[in-house]
Amino acid sequence: MYQLTGLPPFPDYELLDSGNFKKLERFGAYILSRPEPQAIWTPALPDAEWQRLAHAIFERRPGRRDDAGEEGNWALRPGMPEQWYMQYRHGDMELRLRLGLTAFKHVGVFPEQADNWNFIYDTLRQIPEAAPAQVLNLFAYTGAASLAACAAGADVVHVDAVKPVITWARQNMEASRLDNIRWVVEDALKFTQREARRERRYQGIILDPPAYGRGPDGEKWQLEKNLDELLALCSRLLDPGRRFFVLNLYSMGFSALILENLLKRHFPEVTAYEYGELFVPGRDGVRLPLGVYLRFRENAE
Repeated sequence: MYQLTGLPPFPDYELLDSGNFKKLERFGAYILSRPEPQAIWTPALPDAEWQRLAHAIFERRPGRRDDAGEEGNWALRPGMPEQWYMQYRHGDMELRLRLGLTAFKHVGVFPEQADNWNFIYDTLRQIPEAAPAQVLNLFAYTGAASLAACAAGADVVHVDAVKPVITWARQNMEASRLDNIRWVVEDALKFTQREARRERRYQGIILDPPAYGRGPDGEKWQLEKNLDELLALCSRLLDPGRRFFVLNLYSMGFSALILENLLKRHFPEVTAYEYGELFVPGRDGVRLPLGVYLRFRENAE
């Protein structure tokens, strides 16, 4: 079923305004202005109000781009820290997530993913388990989805190609008073190929691949070339008896219908699934699209 999925209750995050290819957001106590290529409309607030409200403003570095995206610097108001924490709660799940101002405009948390965190947590809490569920998180970044699975009692394998990002995720785990996550610094496709050869089985797979990326040994990831192979491998790794799957993409030009077509190729037996767009509502009622997703769960009670 196609759905537009918005932000669940998230007191520590708010989209204050968007437009002119930017977004103005509150993360905890601090307000940030940073680029957003999909915000092509006129903002509701005047530029002077953005300048007044923002504690930090991301400024692009002219002429610099690479596989990770646009580079730039943050202009900070006095008293604005470069690192701080925010909270997220859902049911009995309580996450504490560190934020930081990176050179690629990201801050370590993607709030639009919160509904997926809830889906992961709720699914794992509902599946009857004789032993902890095994969950694989690929392109796992700073690990909010890993923490959601871990908080529900799963054993999590967290895979990312960037070692400092793994360190960041570990800090989030410790701040959230969780444990039992296995950290893997490796190219996601290479790791999945090896797991398939070993005939491993996971009850859950989560992936949020970038458009482009590099593995620790220079492996090249291109979404349009490699995603089909990766999903074929995931179909071999998922437990046929009890399982869930979450796929998210933030890549302009990729339709949610592409994800549905991939599902039908690699999981033809799955008939009940959700797919569509994730969005964050602004104060003015504008809904900012922030990716497409597909997910399903089976044998949950």
